[in-house]
Amino acid sequence: MVVESYVVVHNIAKRHNVGTLARSASALGVSELILVGRRDFNSFGSHGSTSHLRFRHFHSLLDARHFLKEKDCDICGVEITDNAVAVNQHPFKRSTAFLLGNEGTGLSVKECEICDFFVYIPQYGGGTASLNVTVAASIVLHHFGVWAGFSERIRDGNKFVVAERPAQQVRRNYCTETADSIIEERKIRRQNASNGFFDESGSGESPSNLLDALFGD
Repeated sequence: MVVESYVVVHNIAKRHNVGTLARSASALGVSELILVGRRDFNSFGSHGSTSHLRFRHFHSLLDARHFLKEKDCDICGVEITDNAVAVNQHPFKRSTAFLLGNEGTGLSVKECEICDFFVYIPQYGGGTASLNVTVAASIVLHHFGVWAGFSERIRDGNKFVVAERPAQQVRRNYCTETADSIIEERKIRRQNASNGFFDESGSGESPSNLLDALFGD
């Protein structure tokens, strides 16, 4: 069984955190970084790591959940809840997508609703109530990599060897979409609508706008 990890980014207030989050994700074996809502992001702090990481975009949390469930993937909320398990206990069973909350407010009710289980990071000092979202992501992703048995990257001296950059690169700071992904997303959104679900992303982008963004004028 191939085990993969994903990171779901939704409603992070400080958008420059996406860049540093991408850097940690690329170092810790994340398969894809999933953006929900806005497709643009600030790559500050990524140190070029966004070129080595796959991005995928969805307009709603429900669409993202549908995609992940099609991959037989659990969704883990990183939050201190009544039933949250300490991440160092490694309560993982299969491929897992990690959803991290907004800085200061944590996960929203809608975000918690799509999660299958929750983990928290034990703290041992009394100087702060919580960790920065990118620091928290790094700790959780490292624990998952240990549990999954990811292979350690080769080193050269005191650095890890960086892979060759992909020949084809997407528009910088923008998560592009293919025609197939737009068609599939329309299908999922119709299914959600027929079941009484609605797009909670607040993105305000219509399917025609998506096609314009993909193919241009």
